[in-house]
Amino acid sequence: MSMLDSLGGSLGQMALKALPGILQQVLPGGLNALLDQLRRSGYESQVNSWLGRGPNEPITADDLQKVLGNEQVRQMAQKLGIPVDQLFPTLARTLPEAVDHHSPDGTLQVPKA
Repeated sequence: MSMLDSLGGSLGQMALKALPGILQQVLPGGLNALLDQLRRSGYESQVNSWLGRGPNEPITADDLQKVLGNEQVRQMAQKLGIPVDQLFPTLARTLPEAVDHHSPDGTLQVPKA
């Protein structure tokens, strides 16, 4: 494993743990609000797979870009400490796992900020 692979894995794990808190700061309603936005935008199948016990359906960076507003994106990138152009690929990679991680029994369990 290269140093970059290791760094990428570490950043992914940090994003996985930090994502709910960051979303809580940026979006009123936090992770639940983002999942609701995704459901309303036609991604209910993906969201349900993340909450369920089976495999997580993927979501693309382009899909997320269609759902999130520019100000939300800027704030999330700033909180994660990454360039805005890297937010969508990072979010597409970590969001399904983060939701899965925070919903062990199928119900989202995110601590309140």
